[in-house]
Amino acid sequence: MNHRLEIGPSVPRRRNRFLYWLGAGILRVAGWRVDVRLPDMPKFIVIAAPHTSNWDFVFGMAAILLLQVRIDWFGKHSLFEGPLAGMFRALGGHPVNRSSAGGVVGQAVTAFREREQLVLALAPEGTRSRREQWKRGFYHMAHEASVPVAVAYLDYGRRCVGIGPVFRTTGDWATDMRPVFAFYRGITPRHPDHFAVEDL
Repeated sequence: MNHRLEIGPSVPRRRNRFLYWLGAGILRVAGWRVDVRLPDMPKFIVIAAPHTSNWDFVFGMAAILLLQVRIDWFGKHSLFEGPLAGMFRALGGHPVNRSSAGGVVGQAVTAFREREQLVLALAPEGTRSRREQWKRGFYHMAHEASVPVAVAYLDYGRRCVGIGPVFRTTGDWATDMRPVFAFYRGITPRHPDHFAVEDL
């Protein structure tokens, strides 16, 4: 499988040969490849779409293990209550704490301000079901923390996990997101009828 991996030296890493081979093995068996170019950035947000199937998490996490990039992500609290809670935490997962001051956006902004390196991954659709309008939490996080946004994708047509455009927010959702949604229109989800982008 021909992967393309270009990662800047400032990007936080988590090097583990077992996890690397685990991720590579999952992708090889499934016939997927990774096409990721990450610029030299110590802090940024990754938005991942389309999110229409539980397989998105499997292939996305396999790609992260292959990349050996240290990525944090928020998940629903129920993920962290079962027997796999420890594994999810070890893989960068954090249960959402909606009762904290400032909510999830506040938690993320505080983390970006306190840490020298942080990559935070989010699924802006927020659900595997069709959602006509995306949640804007990631946008507010990026804008308040003054960090860029990398556009990640899972393309079932090409069996590829990759990174597309990287942009900085201006505060104008429509202007900033119009090219992002245009990019995602060229990506094939596992369940196309569950995926929608906004017509800005």
